[in-house]
Amino acid sequence: MTDADPDTRTLVLLRHAKAEQGSDAADDAERPLSARGNADAAAAGAWLAHHGLLPDVVICSTARRTRQTWHGVAMGMTGSPPEGGPTGPRPTVRYEPGAYDAHPEELLSLVRTVDPAARTALLIAHNPGISLLSALLDPDGADDEGLRTDEGLRTAELAVHRCPLGWAELSRAGAPLTARHTARD
Repeated sequence: MTDADPDTRTLVLLRHAKAEQGSDAADDAERPLSARGNADAAAAGAWLAHHGLLPDVVICSTARRTRQTWHGVAMGMTGSPPEGGPTGPRPTVRYEPGAYDAHPEELLSLVRTVDPAARTALLIAHNPGISLLSALLDPDGADDEGLRTDEGLRTAELAVHRCPLGWAELSRAGAPLTARHTARD
């Protein structure tokens, strides 16, 4: 799944993993992951590692469930927490308050600020914005395998988009969807 073209960038969109149900809308940003959510986040990280999609940059909503999703993904990629473990390159992680409850155009603006040298970026955010961003980047929503974006991303689902231009030039219909993955059926 890795791409040898040095001009191509890979954007991986990830809807946060399954969270515990909250009793109050005021504390929505503080909902933790469920046990299944933790397992699905680690599985997403293992899938990324298996396919050579280790991010150079991670943009993550500041909500508790997205931060915990990133931690689980990092554990799944390396087998250790993002703060420690085996030596090797660690991604730059940006916790962005603006990624919570964001519209797709706002998420796209965040992606456009990624370091031009980064080849792979991972954006962890929420529905409907993250699913709508996937649809905005590839309105046809299908590649040669018939992958569709019209159903939206499920919890802990990954959508892999290829960007033929630099991050700053990323625009509507500018990044075809090349793969989707979820740990569940």
